[in-house]
Amino acid sequence: MKYLDKSILDLLKKGGFILYARHGEATVGVDQPYLNFQDCSTQRNLSEVGRREAIYFGQMLRYLQIPISSLIVASPFCRTIETAKLAFPYAYIQIDPLGYEIYKLGGNIPIVEKTNILSNLQSVLERKPPQGMNQVIIAHSFPEGVGLGRISNIGMVIVKPNGPGNGYEIIKKLTLEDLSLLGSSSN
Repeated sequence: MKYLDKSILDLLKKGGFILYARHGEATVGVDQPYLNFQDCSTQRNLSEVGRREAIYFGQMLRYLQIPISSLIVASPFCRTIETAKLAFPYAYIQIDPLGYEIYKLGGNIPIVEKTNILSNLQSVLERKPPQGMNQVIIAHSFPEGVGLGRISNIGMVIVKPNGPGNGYEIIKKLTLEDLSLLGSSSN
């Protein structure tokens, strides 16, 4: 396992991956039927634990010297934006409405809408990040067996984009704890 972790870390240091992460723990409030992205009181928000997870996530990526593009993509929810800001305080946060589409996959939506969302997701995950960098996307988990599947709080899926129209590969799923263990195995 240590060898595998070491090779994952070496790969990440070279760049070229999309690091799709779920927001930190969100237990405060509930997403309202009249959800308003400009009004955090209409949404579930990060708990104190979720805030600490977000800060730790960013610290671990910096500690492991994983090159991250200065543009962080986030879903339009307050919990994903706050996760991005806490993890990457000096980065530019770009809001991507696809995050809301991914969130909707957890609901009861028509199959044609689900297919469109997954097709849009594939287009995003096929795009290679800038040379020598990794692209971070902070959004939501998926229903079991859909898209990237279930993702733990601040868990991360390492995706290798194969270029537009050529699909992508899921390299590995890491929990926040797995990420911290990468740090201990690199010593």
